[in-house]
Amino acid sequence: MKKIIVLFISLLITSAFVVACPINVDYSDGIYHIVLSGEKIKKQISFVSSPTLITNNEAHIKTNSLLTINTGFFDPKNQKTISYIVNDTQIVEDPMFNENLMSNPVLRRNIQKILNRTEFRVLDCDSKLKFEIAQHNSNVDFMCSVITSAQAGPQLLPNLRLEEEFFIVKDKDGNVVRESASVLHKTARTLIGIKNDDKGKQEVHIFIVTNEHPMDIYESRDLCKKYELDSAMAFDGGSSTSLNYKKIRVTSTQDSGDTGRALKSFMIIKQK
Repeated sequence: MKKIIVLFISLLITSAFVVACPINVDYSDGIYHIVLSGEKIKKQISFVSSPTLITNNEAHIKTNSLLTINTGFFDPKNQKTISYIVNDTQIVEDPMFNENLMSNPVLRRNIQKILNRTEFRVLDCDSKLKFEIAQHNSNVDFMCSVITSAQAGPQLLPNLRLEEEFFIVKDKDGNVVRESASVLHKTARTLIGIKNDDKGKQEVHIFIVTNEHPMDIYESRDLCKKYELDSAMAFDGGSSTSLNYKKIRVTSTQDSGDTGRALKSFMIIKQK
C-alpha cells in the first residue's frame, strides 16, 4: 500500500512538472527570462488588442491569460495603433488607419519603413504550427499562413535594423539626427526571440528588462546573442514594458503605486 501511495505522489509531482514545463521563468539582476517550449504552447499564444487603452494587468484579467506582456507601438493621443496586429488570421490593428501617423510629414516620407517593421508570427504550415520573426511585408513560406502576429521592432537578430525600420536617421556624415523608441538610451525593454534546434524544435525566449537593469538597443541585441537566439526583435519598451504571470507583476512607470501604462496590444498565453 505504501508503495502505491509513493508511486501516486510521484506521478502527481511528475504531472505537475510536465504542466509547468512549457513556461519557465527565471529572474536575475533586474531581468526576467521567460522560455516557452513544446508544441502545445504554440496553440496557446495569441496577440490581442483593445479598442481603448488598458493596462497589461487589465488585459491579463480580461483575457484570463496565463501570461501577458506588452507588444506593439501605439499613439497615446488618439489611442490608435502604429503596429500591425493579427488575430485568428485577421488584421485587427492596421497603422494605415492612424491619421496622426499618415498626416505627419516626416513619418509619411518614411511610411514604408514604418509599415515594414519587424513582427513576431505564429504560422500554420499545413497544420503544423511554427514561429517566425520577419518584416511585415515579407512573404510566408508555401503552404503557410499567419495565424496571429504582433509588429513592433527593431529587429535585433540576425541583423540589427535601426535605419531600415526608421528607428534612427543619420545625416550625410553618419551622425544620428533622429531617434525613435529611445533605442540609443538605457530604458526598460520587452524583447522576444526564437531558438531553433537541429530537430526542428523551437523555443521562444522573452526578456523583460526592468528599470533595475535598463538597456539600450545594442545591449538588448547582445543579451539575445548571449542566449544564442537565431532571431530576435524588440516590442515597445520604456514605460510600456509590462509582465503579468502568476504573482509576478512588472510595471515600468516610475510613479510609486502606479498600476502601469495604458497600452494597445498584448501577447497572451491562453489557458488550456
